[in-house]
Amino acid sequence: MPTPDRRLVLATRNAHKVLELRQILAEVLERTGLELVGLDDFEGLEDVVESGVTFADNALLKARYAASATGLPALADDSGLAVDVLGGAPGVFSARWAGPLAQAAGLGKDEANNALLLAQLADVPDEHRGAGFVCAAALVLPGEQPGSTGEEVVREGHCRGVLAREPRGTNGFGYDPLLVRPDGRTTAEHSPEEKNAISHRGEAFRALAEDIGRLLC
Repeated sequence: MPTPDRRLVLATRNAHKVLELRQILAEVLERTGLELVGLDDFEGLEDVVESGVTFADNALLKARYAASATGLPALADDSGLAVDVLGGAPGVFSARWAGPLAQAAGLGKDEANNALLLAQLADVPDEHRGAGFVCAAALVLPGEQPGSTGEEVVREGHCRGVLAREPRGTNGFGYDPLLVRPDGRTTAEHSPEEKNAISHRGEAFRALAEDIGRLLC
């Protein structure tokens, strides 16, 4: 009798994110006997176009594809920065906020995104620089038929702060050097363990861990 495949697919090719999620979900992975793997463990998988208009839409797009393509339960998340005075922007466009300006300026994607956002907010006083990271984390089960999907669950996490006037810190990525937490440090000035404890991604996946334990035990 074949051994059941106890892999749980995280719909990402980012090895750093796989390791981070293994830490956040360590308890439920041990309890359920699941092994968290990324898309690079499989051949022939395509990258999903994140065409959704909400974080939940994009997380579900990625998790549905991974579950249907592998026949295994799949996780995915989509996250970004929501700035109060920008009406929640960059939002789902956070990762590509600077667009072609990054290449034109000869900057890395994160550096260009941060520089553009700081320029846009240059005249905004400190008391109106509130912002927060948002994460939607999705779990999608495979369906009974090959290529289909089954039950879906989405949980959200948030991490609030105010935006600094210049980047600080070398930990993390994206907008981490800009978001100042109540302790006065940016999220890029926190250790990985501290960041997991307070992050939007950590909050969302800790909530989703209950669903993983309930549905996959």
